[in-house]
Amino acid sequence: MFAVYAARIDRDQPLSGLELGERPAPEARPGWSTIEVRAASLNHHDLWSLRGVGLPEDRLPMILGCDAAGIDADGNEVVLHSVIGQTGHGVGPDEPRSILTERYQGTFAERVAVPTFNVLPKPKELSFAEAACLPTAWLTAYRMLFTNAGVRPGDSVLVQGAGGGVATAAIVLGKAAGLRMFATSRDEAKRKRAVELGAVEAVETGARLPQRVDAVIETVGAATWSHSVKSLRPGGTIVISGATSGDRPSHAELTRIFFLELKVVGSTMGTKEELDDLLSFCAATGVRPVIDEVLPLDRAREGFERMESGGQFGKIVLTTG
Repeated sequence: MFAVYAARIDRDQPLSGLELGERPAPEARPGWSTIEVRAASLNHHDLWSLRGVGLPEDRLPMILGCDAAGIDADGNEVVLHSVIGQTGHGVGPDEPRSILTERYQGTFAERVAVPTFNVLPKPKELSFAEAACLPTAWLTAYRMLFTNAGVRPGDSVLVQGAGGGVATAAIVLGKAAGLRMFATSRDEAKRKRAVELGAVEAVETGARLPQRVDAVIETVGAATWSHSVKSLRPGGTIVISGATSGDRPSHAELTRIFFLELKVVGSTMGTKEELDDLLSFCAATGVRPVIDEVLPLDRAREGFERMESGGQFGKIVLTTG
C-alpha cells in the first residue's frame, strides 16, 4: 500500500528522512482493527519523529501520522484515538503508554491497524477531514482547557503562538465555551485570524496584555515562557503541552511563580473518553476544526514543508482519495 514514512533520522534536516512509497499493509492481530483511512492530519509530532524524538532508529521504517478518520471492516465511519496502551487494551497491561508511530505504524497510509478499543464512531455532522483533525491537537487543547486549566465560563485565557494546531483549537473551543480568549503571534495575519476565530484581542509575541489572565495555554516553550508567567493573575495556571521553541527558557521566573502562587500543569494528549466528549461537543455546537490545507497523500511532502516553515494556520489534512 502507498504510505508516507520515516526512513532515516536527521535531527537538523528532518525532511531528508521522509519517504513516500509502498509499504506492507497491516496484518490482522487479535484485539486490533484495520481501518481504511479516508483522511489524516499532520502534527508537529510527525516532525519530531523525523528528528528521532520518541522514535529510535531501530524502529524504522515507520509510517508517520497519529490522527485519522475512516471506515472500519463493518463499513462504519470511525475516528481513531492515537494514544496506545493507556488502558492495556490490545497490547497488555505492562506496555507503557505511547503515541501511535512511537511503536506502531501510523495513519499516513491507505490502511492502518489500531487496538479496537481505540476506535470511536465518527459523528455524521463531521466530515472525514474535520474528524481527522481532532485526536491529537484538538484533543490536547480540549484537555488543557477543560481538564487541567481549571477555568470556567467568563474566565480569561491567553493562548501563545496563534496559528499552531493546539493554539488554534484552544481559541475556538474556549470561545465556544464562554471564555475570554487572548492570543499572541509574531505574524500580523495570524493575529487577525485569531480575532476572527473568537479571540478578544491578539497581540505581538511578548506584548503586554490589557489584563492579567486566569490561565495560559503554552505550547511554544522557551521563547514565550517568561511572558506566560508574567501574564497570569495571582493564583493563575499555566498549562504546558509542548515546547516547539525549546525547553530551556533563559528565565524560569521561579520567584514570580512562588510569590504569586502560580500553578504549572503539564498536559499530554487526552483520554478516549475526552475524545468522545470532544466529538460530541463539536457535533452539538457546530464548532469545526480550522483547516489550513487539504492535500492528497502523494503530496504529503508539501504539507510537511509548510508545517516546518510555520506558515500554516490550523490543521493540514492528507486524504487518500
